[in-house]
Amino acid sequence: MDRQLKSFKDKNISGDIETDKMLFTEIFKKDAVFRMREISSKISNCLILFMDGMVNTTILNESIVKPLVLAKRNDFEEDKATFIKNSVIFANEIKATSNVGEMLSGILYGDTVLLIDNSKKALIINTKGWRARGISEPSDERVLQGPREGFDEALMLNLAMLRRKLPTPDLCVEYLTCGRKTDTKIFICYIDSVVKKRTVEIIKKRIKKIDIDGVLDSNYINELINENKNSWFKTIGSTERPDVVAARLLEGRVALMVDGTPVVLTIPYLFVENFQSDDDYYLNFWFAAIGRILRYICFFIAVFAPAMYVAITIYNPQLLPTSFLLSVATSRGGIPFSTFVECIVLSIIFEILKETGIRMAQGVGHALSIVGGLVVGQAAVEAKIISAPLLIVVALSGIASLMLPKLKTAIFYYKIILILSATFFGLFGLFVGTTVMFVKIFSLRSFGSDYTDSIFIFSKSSLKDTLVRSPWNYMVSRPHSLTENFRRFRMK
Repeated sequence: MDRQLKSFKDKNISGDIETDKMLFTEIFKKDAVFRMREISSKISNCLILFMDGMVNTTILNESIVKPLVLAKRNDFEEDKATFIKNSVIFANEIKATSNVGEMLSGILYGDTVLLIDNSKKALIINTKGWRARGISEPSDERVLQGPREGFDEALMLNLAMLRRKLPTPDLCVEYLTCGRKTDTKIFICYIDSVVKKRTVEIIKKRIKKIDIDGVLDSNYINELINENKNSWFKTIGSTERPDVVAARLLEGRVALMVDGTPVVLTIPYLFVENFQSDDDYYLNFWFAAIGRILRYICFFIAVFAPAMYVAITIYNPQLLPTSFLLSVATSRGGIPFSTFVECIVLSIIFEILKETGIRMAQGVGHALSIVGGLVVGQAAVEAKIISAPLLIVVALSGIASLMLPKLKTAIFYYKIILILSATFFGLFGLFVGTTVMFVKIFSLRSFGSDYTDSIFIFSKSSLKDTLVRSPWNYMVSRPHSLTENFRRFRMK
């Protein structure tokens, strides 16, 4: 028997409880947690089907089993399924259906199916009760001040947390499924009066085109609907914080919530968002401006510092002050490798240390970073394997990149490309490589929105949340590329 859900989309139950029992027994004959229980009631013989561990047993016993066993009436005018649904079962959500595919989806998602003898309709009863991880602050998105809650792996809990932030009927939630075997549920969330309707349609159209065995995380959707698959810059945002999702919806974006993962996708995603932090909006705007400006500075240090050092020391040493040039020349005495090789090797080693520190247990990771960064680095300099000035430049570039985790991939690849360009063509190669990078940034679009609209199209309104964060009473309009409802703030 083909046990894929799509095989049962057009199949209905027979109405004979023994025949239907054999059908579900055959479907789940290799599933050790599938449960069936027969109930003799004065209304009719019934059979409940559910997955052990996925249902709330209290709801199952008190709202389904007990009412059926104690039911006394057997004189009713409507059919059995309708009478049991309206007058017997205690549950907040009950759906009557004859479709086997719908029943299987319900059982596999934690609902209970009630089969009734001599009735061609069964009841799908909401009894979901699996355990969730609990609400906690996302470890990668900690803030100094502000909300301390993060999304969970349970989709309905995540939606409830979002609705707490946006208690308005204007918040729309549309439902899709994806994955031939996982049938993963996806919620498309947006504020109807703010969002561009074309953006919503583009997203739904791309999701419906996906044909894959399973979707286990939101990154599956990210890669499959992304229009810039070969770009090193993110064009789809991601977050685990309900407050961030709410703020982005208020600006006209769309959120994709995928069942089984705490990571929520936000679309469109603009270049300026790489430099924004949650703290920017929870702290005083003067304090937030310092962090925002430092992030822009760190981006240029992380990408350009190693390549600039290589270009100047190899091709244009006359640009350096004499004392500094002598120091560099002295430090390179006895070094067996060229500046280019040193720079590439050090950059890769720094990435290895960073990734190892992340993957290892927290205590071991910190110790490894200290040993790798201080002991090994100092030993390499003293052994004349690498030069101290280049070690400082690469380390400064690596530390600066930590300020911009959203640009991690782009910074690494463009840093290597610019080092290569500077090695072979000097400052001219660095200029050409920089031009190519900015042309690439300018050419990107995110679901119909200009990727650089907020940062490179200078206007009075767009600059108020770009280089710095202006006071709230000055940020009266939303980003123009995201919405047609521009007005955000009105003075009374």
